[in-house]
Amino acid sequence: MPSHAMTSCSRMTDILTYVALVTLTVLVPDDFGVQALSQVDGVRPVRYVPGEPLPSDALNAEVLVPRFLAGTDPREVFAQLPNLKLVQLLSAGAENFIGKVPDGVLLSTCRGAHGGSTAEWAIGALLAIYRDFLVFERARAEGRWDYHLTDTLQDKKVLIVGAGDLGEQLKRRLEPFDATATMVGRTARDGVHGQDELPSLLPEFDAVVIFTPMTEETRHLVDAKFLAAMKDNAILVNGARGPVVDTDALLAELNSGRLRAALDVTDPEPLPADYPLWTAPGLLLTPHVAGSCTGHAHRAYAIAASEISRYGAGERPRNLVNGTY
Repeated sequence: MPSHAMTSCSRMTDILTYVALVTLTVLVPDDFGVQALSQVDGVRPVRYVPGEPLPSDALNAEVLVPRFLAGTDPREVFAQLPNLKLVQLLSAGAENFIGKVPDGVLLSTCRGAHGGSTAEWAIGALLAIYRDFLVFERARAEGRWDYHLTDTLQDKKVLIVGAGDLGEQLKRRLEPFDATATMVGRTARDGVHGQDELPSLLPEFDAVVIFTPMTEETRHLVDAKFLAAMKDNAILVNGARGPVVDTDALLAELNSGRLRAALDVTDPEPLPADYPLWTAPGLLLTPHVAGSCTGHAHRAYAIAASEISRYGAGERPRNLVNGTY
């Protein structure tokens, strides 16, 4: 094993051995988190207000829980926490923290908390488009009885790009609708195609759902070439992060009428008032709400509590980020 890898492993062993012996002070951004983590043995949750000075008893904190979907640079907070050992996220995405967490500090995501909700959003988006719900709503607002046949999700072939928790949750929900789901991951494995197979896969599918993590490798994964390979009238669904899709390339396809899309995330985000996505044809747009629904805090803190409990017991958290994950 290389010496730097041995040093890293030794550092983690030292950290996990240390935390097993003490009570952990955990900074949490909301009252729900204080209540949830107060039930964890060996944990002392301390409430802080994002954007305001940290409380005096925060200096000894070893675990920081940033607020859900935090979009600000966290390094200013990190600099005030000399004893920080673990950053526990409430989101599955970690792109705002990768490369910014201090050396020796562990980073854990909330994978498993929001997959069901985000998959549910994707199902709803596909149903709304195929069954013309938006068309019928416009007709209702205009007082028109617009009877016509619609398309259906039944028998559709759906390609899911991203074979983690979100992808698995969507696959499970698609099958009762008599749709077929095919998974694509970063690399091929049993039941999952590799990302390098996308050029040959894309022309065969009626809908393509993007659930990949946001990394430099996936930035503009969905570019003009990717979109051009999709079949005519196919639907692109992005429930990942906005920059995974090249917005200009998508706008060109939407304006031509060849493709349709459902976006819960955009680039830029939030959209400026005059941005052309607002008026693009064939687009269903929601403001990054796929995981924001009743019970999301309960589900997120359940994962966070489990991760922090494992860490406090000297065990390795399950959702640790390694590299760019």
